[in-house]
Amino acid sequence: MSQTFQIHYFSTASSYTKKQTESLPAPLPLPKLFDLLESRYPGIKERVLVSCAVSVGLEYVDVDGNGDEDGGKGGGAARVIGPGEEVAIIPPVSSG
Repeated sequence: MSQTFQIHYFSTASSYTKKQTESLPAPLPLPKLFDLLESRYPGIKERVLVSCAVSVGLEYVDVDGNGDEDGGKGGGAARVIGPGEEVAIIPPVSSG
């Protein structure tokens, strides 16, 4: 298994990065995800990520590590994105 994880960008995140998916180096501590994306795509934190949800696998996660110390799962802010995992950046969705 490669030492990367897949990140999927949707809607405005995809428009900003001009990509739908890419591989990033793993392991990566979850709280460092937005900093890594900001270094690759300057301005993305302020313009896109502040309003996005993030999932790892099929579970929504709190990138900042705010909330319970252990996130109720013994991991919390210590969560690490491992090789082979899938991450999604999901902007808010509206309908009319």
